[in-house]
Amino acid sequence: MADDTASDFGDREALAFHRMGRPGKIDIIASKPMATQRDLSLAYSPGVAAPVRAIAADPDAAYDYTIKGNLVAVISNGTAILGLGNLGALASKPVMEGKAVLFKRFADIDSIDIELATEDVNRFIDAVELMEPTFGGINLEDIKAPECFIIETTLKERMNIPVFHDDQHGTAIIAAAGLLNALSLTGRRAEDVKMVVNGAGAAAIACTELIKAMGVRTVLMCDTKGVIFQGRTEGMNQWKSAHAAITEDRTLTEAMRGADVFLGLSQKGAVNAEMVASMARNPIIFAMANPDPEITPEEVLAVRDDAIIATGRSDYPNQVNNVLCFPYLFRGALDVRATAINEEMKLAAAEALAALARMQVPDEVAAAYGGKARTFGPEYIIPAPFDPRLIEEIPTAVAKAAMASGVARKPFFDEAAYRQQLRSRLNPTNSILASAVEAAKARPRRAVFAEGEQEVVLRAAVNYRNSGYGEPVLVGREAPIREGLARIGVPDVDSYEIHNSAISPLVPRMVEYLYTRLRRRGALLRDVQRMVNHERNIFSALLVELGEADVMVTGVTRNFATTYRQVRQVIDPATGHRPFGVHMVVGKSDTIFIADTTVTERPDAKQLADIAEQTAAVARRLGQEPRVAFVSYSNFGNPPGEIVGELRDAVKLLDERRVGFEYEGEMSADVALNPAMRALYPFTRLSSPANVLIMPGLHSANIAAKLLKELAGGRVIGPLLVNMGRPVQIAPMTSTASDLVTMAVLASTGVVC
Repeated sequence: MADDTASDFGDREALAFHRMGRPGKIDIIASKPMATQRDLSLAYSPGVAAPVRAIAADPDAAYDYTIKGNLVAVISNGTAILGLGNLGALASKPVMEGKAVLFKRFADIDSIDIELATEDVNRFIDAVELMEPTFGGINLEDIKAPECFIIETTLKERMNIPVFHDDQHGTAIIAAAGLLNALSLTGRRAEDVKMVVNGAGAAAIACTELIKAMGVRTVLMCDTKGVIFQGRTEGMNQWKSAHAAITEDRTLTEAMRGADVFLGLSQKGAVNAEMVASMARNPIIFAMANPDPEITPEEVLAVRDDAIIATGRSDYPNQVNNVLCFPYLFRGALDVRATAINEEMKLAAAEALAALARMQVPDEVAAAYGGKARTFGPEYIIPAPFDPRLIEEIPTAVAKAAMASGVARKPFFDEAAYRQQLRSRLNPTNSILASAVEAAKARPRRAVFAEGEQEVVLRAAVNYRNSGYGEPVLVGREAPIREGLARIGVPDVDSYEIHNSAISPLVPRMVEYLYTRLRRRGALLRDVQRMVNHERNIFSALLVELGEADVMVTGVTRNFATTYRQVRQVIDPATGHRPFGVHMVVGKSDTIFIADTTVTERPDAKQLADIAEQTAAVARRLGQEPRVAFVSYSNFGNPPGEIVGELRDAVKLLDERRVGFEYEGEMSADVALNPAMRALYPFTRLSSPANVLIMPGLHSANIAAKLLKELAGGRVIGPLLVNMGRPVQIAPMTSTASDLVTMAVLASTGVVC
């Protein structure tokens, strides 16, 4: 297999990711029940005849009875794949599948990838045009210039659904949003600035056209031959000619003198410090070449301390990231059944993005910047990609622009209702998890991986470092760990920190600490020596307890109970708290928390109330407004049972504590989660289905969590260990490398603590 022969660790990981389980990244699932013969007869014959007749009589009925209105095709011929060039239609499929995943993840749009094996423009156009009955919109991707201009223009003329080439216009919209804010910060008017564009491909031309539509008049575009000026004949085409300027400048160096704005969509190193130094005061520099910008922010700041800088990279402020645009642009267009995506809609998206950056930044976004209260300014002119308000602000602006410009076939009139509908499409937990990732990058931590000889742990450790979350500390025998790292394709094996508990110079200090801690619990010195030398979980916990590392992740070689007992030999609970475990079930639009799934076998009423209150706090940190149900087989005493009393007493304790969240119980799981069942009990205090389920005991909690993990359609994260005095997570024995990294990130950022 290809991933067995790849030499680079990143390639191996990516190949393994795409191959695991079902190959690829997308799946087709039925949105209606298909369990019985009756279901099948309604879904196909004879029931399908009714919507067929309805659509034949009224084509717009397709939006009511089929997926068309929420289905976008991602189409490419593979002639300009990322930065890899023309590798063909089939090779582009992983990228197109990825784009389809982003549509679903960020805007709840169903998407399918289509790869067309032709470089013939006319055949490509004909193939896409013939698919209009199937889709609500067309997203063109990774098609080389100038063919992409011809394809998009022709399809927009021929088709009555939105057609959008994201490589051109997505970048343009985000760059325009950033430029609007940069102009505002520097006190400039669009019509007064001089802008230099380096690059004359699809994205550069689209950026130039949209920015000119914003009012910028003086633009000098450069390509590999120099400035595109009126009268130039070498290397010209009709799209470049449209932006030929009247100027005496012939080189990029000459064009940059006195420029207010630089927009780069070219290649690494195209701009030097001397060019930047020659620009006007408060220069605005968008160096968007990928993966490396035309000039780095560090190089700019070495010669100019008054510059506003944006790049295409996530490790610098002001990232121009297309995911800020295309999902939400299509969301708004689809929701009003727009016949096209026009300039008015693009400008509306740019203006909405710019306005969002000027709003007060939510806590979850601020957390991704090291907990700083991020405010509009030179380092924050473009919203963060995980800002939860994007799903509401951008589609609303786009939909309103579609209505105002006359391309909306189904205008809406209740904006408040539409915004609520948008908010309900996505699970806010996903945004919090994304922001936790960024927060980990902002505050890197040393993470101990206790089972360093296991390949899955090695993969997690390498991913942890390569993702910028911090430095991994591997515990185990040095030779097997180094051999394992080499086997999975790690080039810099010697750069990884490894601790062998049998010979570590830290052992004497650890033994002294642990013996002092355990000697009055019956432990002899030789017992402690043996524990430190031979039990890697104890050694790893001591690394964290003694400040040699910040976070610990373990669990893949021993069950939770055994591992937890070892960790507790070293690390105490958080002051005044009792540790417990939470499983988190992350669905499309909701998250459910189940506790206590790991520690307390039969909690009493006080313990149940404490677990409820602290799980509610975890839910809040993960973007959910907690609604707690104390779950039982009994609904408010019917039928009676011996455990019901503890649950009722826990509810009374929460009454006395006057907690700031909804709670109710005891109640069965279907009453807690099913609105129809809940309606049978009109006195219940839950306004909506519960999202925090407090179980009466460890048996029921653990069984329920593991059943959901095996059977549920959503992702199950956990168990997450809460209320330990140090950031420690004990992963399931079947965890993947991705699971281990997620738990390390959640522990290091305090999202779960």
